[in-house]
Amino acid sequence: MNVKSRNVPDKIHLLPDHIANQIAAGEVIQRPASAVKELLENAVDAGATRIELIIQDAGKQLVQVVDNGSGMSAPDARMAFERHATSKISNIDDLFRIKTMGFRGEALASIAAVAQVELKTKRAEDSSGTFIEIENSQVQKQEPAAVPEGTSIAMKNLFFNVPARRNFLKSNAAEMRNIIDEFIRVSMAYPDRFFSLTANGQKQFHLDPGTLKQRIIQLLGNHYQTKLVSVTQNTDYLNISGFIGKPETAKKTRGDQYLFVNNRFIKSAYLHHAISSSFQELIPEESHPSYVLFLELDPAQIDINVHPTKQEIKFEDEKIIYAFVQAAVKHGLAQFNITPTLDFELDADIQRLDAVSKPFSDQQKAAAAASTIYRSFTEKNAAHKIDPSNKAGLSSWTSFFEAGISTPATTNNFQSLLDEATKERKEDAEAPVKIMQLFDKFILAEYADTAFLIHQQNAHENILYHRFQHQLIAESAASQQSLFPVTLHLSPGDASLLLELIPDLQKLGYTIEDFGGGSFIVRGTPTDISEKDLTSSIELLLEQVKHSPTDLSLNQREKLIRSLAKQQSIKAGEILSEEEMRNIIAVLFHCAHPQHTAGGKVTYIEIKEEEWLVRFGK
Repeated sequence: MNVKSRNVPDKIHLLPDHIANQIAAGEVIQRPASAVKELLENAVDAGATRIELIIQDAGKQLVQVVDNGSGMSAPDARMAFERHATSKISNIDDLFRIKTMGFRGEALASIAAVAQVELKTKRAEDSSGTFIEIENSQVQKQEPAAVPEGTSIAMKNLFFNVPARRNFLKSNAAEMRNIIDEFIRVSMAYPDRFFSLTANGQKQFHLDPGTLKQRIIQLLGNHYQTKLVSVTQNTDYLNISGFIGKPETAKKTRGDQYLFVNNRFIKSAYLHHAISSSFQELIPEESHPSYVLFLELDPAQIDINVHPTKQEIKFEDEKIIYAFVQAAVKHGLAQFNITPTLDFELDADIQRLDAVSKPFSDQQKAAAAASTIYRSFTEKNAAHKIDPSNKAGLSSWTSFFEAGISTPATTNNFQSLLDEATKERKEDAEAPVKIMQLFDKFILAEYADTAFLIHQQNAHENILYHRFQHQLIAESAASQQSLFPVTLHLSPGDASLLLELIPDLQKLGYTIEDFGGGSFIVRGTPTDISEKDLTSSIELLLEQVKHSPTDLSLNQREKLIRSLAKQQSIKAGEILSEEEMRNIIAVLFHCAHPQHTAGGKVTYIEIKEEEWLVRFGK
């Protein structure tokens, strides 16, 4: 029996090319830095010896790469913007012999789908070049042009046709930091070529061709000049070359770590562990060694087509690679007899002091020779002698040491918090009847009919978080100027992040100046923060901000105060006096949200007397 078909339209249809290209572009071009990576790699593949990167508005307005490479013919220039158009792959076997950076033929098509693109290109053998203008995957103009040999490609107004994607881009400082990261990775891999980066008309990098060591110093800073150890290991299976930083260059952050396979930057926690384990007992725990290492092996032994960014690859035999890398790094450390070294270079400010710069006069020599200290070192059996006539001078030293010993290390911090909270809390605030510390981790506080078990670290972290919130709004934090300012040397990525954080750090009591070239001078810190090991403290802060939860609702300021609160909070194992415990309780219960930290960790558990009785069957 025949059934008449209803007039129902078909549901499945092909997407228009420009929409399909925009969807595909999402895998390759996620932010301006993605386009930077693709365009720089194309310039490298074109054999360019001079590559210039020009940025406007952190890449949102313009990303332009100019190179002196082989250029393209007019037909090739047009074909390059088609999806899956490539000069690198002819058959399936070519996938296992890839030695170039790009090969899928997706980069230019993806860029043209989400930006306005202008291409100028010319081959050496052609009398004239080609100019192409593309918008929304459509060629708007193609004509002959008088242009220099090589290629200039400009990507303008990224995501102009996808406003929702543009809204998800981060701040200019954050996007610029990602661009710098990509620029460093490509330029590090090719030290024999010229690279430059200009942002908003300001030259950020000017990298002349040279050796790998010279390129590392150009990119990561002059402080690496005498702190690099060469690593070389050649075998039939793979070759390993590059440099590792001496143990004193290890940092709390993961910034200065670059691993390349066949000149392609990769991320591998597995191989990072192989390198880090080689530094065991040479660097502190939770510190990360610096390295720039290159692995060269048969392309057939790896699969680089795992992820659109091509930063994650698979090895045919990971265990062999791990063993070779670990052995090469250990050999490098042993060969150069690496041990911690003392830096005897004097700070410039110290060199200008009278005691250093002026000659020691005869009168001063005589005065020094007559002193008790001089005699205690030169006279026999006088090392422990005390001059009876000078006993009065010891009183000030006695009071100094007594004061230092009697003052708990954290009292100033707690007291300032308590003073701040006292302004807002009621005069009749209830205090615990009994209080004690348990396991050096918890505070047990007894009230009339309730006991509170307080986690000291979580509680203090919550207190600091609320305090920092208030200070950012009121801009009221006091600062203490350092007698000896501390100089920081940061990688370009970390330097860019710190520049972004400085305005908020100043509101919290830090005084930090940008000295250029990744160097910063810390001239002041909050009054209740110890200046001890300030460099590690700021490096750890940067690490925590970078690796804080990727919640889109958290802005950079929120990440900053959460990280500072976590870093500066009392840790488990610290013994507290009764006064300090009472101070914590007094401030905690007057926080806006006392029971949880900003990250959701519980600060205290409340147990009523009735609950205790029920548990014991009473």
